[in-house]
Amino acid sequence: MEEIQILYRIFTRLATALGVLNGLSLKDAKELVCQQIKDHPFEKEVKILINNINTDEHEIIEQLLEETILICEELGSSRNYITLEKILEQIAMSLSNGHSKEEQKYTNSIVNRFRKEITIINKKIPQPPLFNMIMETRSLLEWSSIYCLYPFIPKRMISKGRPVLLIPPYLGDDYSTSFVRKYLKSLGFKTYKWDLGFNMVKSHYIPRLEEKLHDIYQEHNEKVSIVGWSGGGIFAKIIANRHPDQVEQILTIGSPIWGVMDMKTPVYGLLEFFRGKSLKERNERFLAELEPIPKVPVTCIYTKTDGLVPWKHCIEANTSRKDIKNIEVFGSHTGMGANVSVLLVTANMLSANIQGKKIRDVGSNIERFLYPNFWNKVRKTFKTKKTVTPVVK
Repeated sequence: MEEIQILYRIFTRLATALGVLNGLSLKDAKELVCQQIKDHPFEKEVKILINNINTDEHEIIEQLLEETILICEELGSSRNYITLEKILEQIAMSLSNGHSKEEQKYTNSIVNRFRKEITIINKKIPQPPLFNMIMETRSLLEWSSIYCLYPFIPKRMISKGRPVLLIPPYLGDDYSTSFVRKYLKSLGFKTYKWDLGFNMVKSHYIPRLEEKLHDIYQEHNEKVSIVGWSGGGIFAKIIANRHPDQVEQILTIGSPIWGVMDMKTPVYGLLEFFRGKSLKERNERFLAELEPIPKVPVTCIYTKTDGLVPWKHCIEANTSRKDIKNIEVFGSHTGMGANVSVLLVTANMLSANIQGKKIRDVGSNIERFLYPNFWNKVRKTFKTKKTVTPVVK
């Protein structure tokens, strides 16, 4: 939330100045900006920042643009910058009515320059550090321990046969998702394998996945939830973008779901070996379909200690809509299919989104110990209590 305040404090001034620049009063410009953040999860907090703007700053709009870009650079790469791009685009579109193309030229240049700079910033996501890659050996422990831990995983939720299609990771097959499928089955979900052998993340799988989705949809006469792990999440997002009328929601597990063309990974050599060609020869049209956000609920599970995929590529812009969730877990990339917290989050979010309910990132008090979010809150609470000075009466 602190980063949101830092960034939006200057960005809302830029957006408001853009409105005033095009002939709106300061009041009307602020109202226009407020209209663009209706679906923002921090709408109340951002509105406070907008309401605090009391000065016409359209004459220093160039300075505001530079300061906004500078803060984005200092905060580092983020998928959430796409929300800022959309807000500026929508404001420019609203202002286009009644103005000539020449009058809109400068406004559009502001939007385009901002988009261009954000694109450059988001290409600077580094590959996972060597330590994280070495720590991928943890997956051996995760896969061996799941046999002992599985019987103790809470099984309190019940689904009435809602369909879920599970897509395995790169170089994985249906065995990779066996524990996730087993757990979801125990809760009453009707699970489906992808049945296409080892996942090589190639575009020729898409027609067969579309056919499978259609068959499941026809069989149940209801929308299908899709769960994809790693490379499987790529297909989940593309299928959801193509068929939002048949997809209930998607849930990705450690999946690179945006910026893949520029993604840096320490396993380039392995990927190129199995693909038989350079990664520079990727299917650009195929990967371009990853960039739009599906018009269905999206849940992204990720780990900051991922040793194969940069974790920032694995989270979606949760500031763009209220039905987009990014949930961090402890663990390795290759062990996520046998990670207890991954199983719990998958079941919790599938159930909540189907029922149209809001839930916390985790379930019971015991479960919270499995998540970084819990420990981050504990640290903040501890620091707050530590710095409080008692009042002596």
